[in-house]
Amino acid sequence: MSLELKGTLIKKLDPVSGEGKNGRWEKQEFVVETEDQFPKKVCMNVWGDKISMLSSVAEGDRLTISFNLESREWNNRWYTDVRAWRIVKEADEGETPPPPPDGPPPDIIEAEDDLPF
Repeated sequence: MSLELKGTLIKKLDPVSGEGKNGRWEKQEFVVETEDQFPKKVCMNVWGDKISMLSSVAEGDRLTISFNLESREWNNRWYTDVRAWRIVKEADEGETPPPPPDGPPPDIIEAEDDLPF
């Protein structure tokens, strides 16, 4: 199941690591507040090499997060995992995107018009 959420980054928690039967693991959790009429706080996580996605965002940034939602049972209790796999920082309202470069891209070469018509 792949879902998307828009919200503001409230807090980045410290990374956590450990050893399991499949080797070393590392995860980092973060909290996002939704932009709904009645905002909700959602604790999400990233695992392994995806932790680097959090280094480019700061608390207060508006984000669009793609994530998977999964629940599993352990000892007759259910646990839900909200695992982010893409984090995109939204541009601030005052920011403007960079202007396009002058002229055509360098890989486009203008050819002579040698068509017979």
